[in-house]
Amino acid sequence: MRSMKERMLAGEPYLAEGPEILADLQRAARLMERVNTSPADDSDARLAALRELLGELGDDTWIRPPFYCDYGYHIRIGPRSFVNFNAVFLDVAPITIGADVQVGPNVQLLTPTHPVDPEQRRAKWEAAKPITIADNVWLGGGAIVLAGVTIGENTVVGAGAVVTKDLPANVVAVGNPARPVRRLDDPASDHPASPSD
Repeated sequence: MRSMKERMLAGEPYLAEGPEILADLQRAARLMERVNTSPADDSDARLAALRELLGELGDDTWIRPPFYCDYGYHIRIGPRSFVNFNAVFLDVAPITIGADVQVGPNVQLLTPTHPVDPEQRRAKWEAAKPITIADNVWLGGGAIVLAGVTIGENTVVGAGAVVTKDLPANVVAVGNPARPVRRLDDPASDHPASPSD
């Protein structure tokens, strides 16, 4: 019989319990504490903790504390990206962020899903779907990206938007649920957007 961690890593329904999962959560909590309490003038200590916490951290990428995640090892961030204050990356499934991505404050990337059936939810079953953010995306402050979503390269997501479905490359998307309102490769488009950090 497969362990709950093996089920979680395979994207199957699982219970967030058992020694392996609890040990991984505690490891991440210790490393997040190091990241979030490191002295402001000691960027080397913060960077070392982030490199230990995350699955991958690209060169010249910066994450401003506080930063929160579930496990850390499911998060891969490409080079030259920036993550502002109060990011919440719930990485039960993989979160992949490309190069040159800008993430505003209070952004949430949420891979977990929960059953609609009340009995299964009461029994604490959950699952997760990966999130992929392509190169040169800008997520405005307070944006929320839900499980299973892919955002195409160069796309801008407005402040406070809730992304429930995939977004193509080269668009500005706003609202709840987020919808493209402008193509970035169409100079005739005059729909304004206000993504905002």
